[in-house]
Amino acid sequence: MTPMDRPVTSSRTRKAAEFIDSIVRLQPRLAVFDCDGTLWSGDAGEGFLAWELKHGVVSEDVVRWARRRYADYKAGKVSEDDMCADMATLHRGLDEAEVQRVADQFIAANFVSQIFPEMRELVGRLRNSGCDVWAVSSTNEWVIRAGVKHCGIDEHNVVAVAVQVENGRITDRTLRVPSGEGKPTAIREVIQRDPDAAFGNSRFDVEMLAMARHAFAVNPHLDLETTARKQGWTIYWPDGTGKARG
Repeated sequence: MTPMDRPVTSSRTRKAAEFIDSIVRLQPRLAVFDCDGTLWSGDAGEGFLAWELKHGVVSEDVVRWARRRYADYKAGKVSEDDMCADMATLHRGLDEAEVQRVADQFIAANFVSQIFPEMRELVGRLRNSGCDVWAVSSTNEWVIRAGVKHCGIDEHNVVAVAVQVENGRITDRTLRVPSGEGKPTAIREVIQRDPDAAFGNSRFDVEMLAMARHAFAVNPHLDLETTARKQGWTIYWPDGTGKARG
């Protein structure tokens, strides 16, 4: 997970146009996108956790527990998968519609400006060509649903951290955590096809990228960049990021 980055303000460059065109020419039938750091700058899951703890979305007892738990995660005492699950199940007992409402509010206020313009354009071009486009993320599905609708992805085409909901109330029973090896598993369970094109930015996307016919490391962390170079995967830094070149 990474902290929120500054807003994306740059206009599309020739490099971005060439990147988009090169993917559309592949004529993929199914494309899957990681979200945090790939479709937009920063980590919406981490940002939402901090935001909801500050704004009283959950009880004070849950706030205290979540802050201790997250500190343990940052110290390496809690696994990535467990923390991703905890960031969803901490909402147990809450009305799902209300959690979705506050997730929509959070994204609108904090992350719409973070979306990489060329990634949003790419999604639109792919959908117009008949490609089935999905978001696959280890962030909870309320935040991802809120975010991807601003990127042009159908909010129903989301494979993210999910928990059981009963009578409109969120439970603490996890259904899936699409992170690392969990991403291909979730894709095959939900979408039931291997992707033609996959896009990710971190080591937790490696398995998803490896299952695709065409893999794209977008805005990659150093560890994924190293893997991508070894595997011969395309590496792309969106306009507005530090390594982007026009």
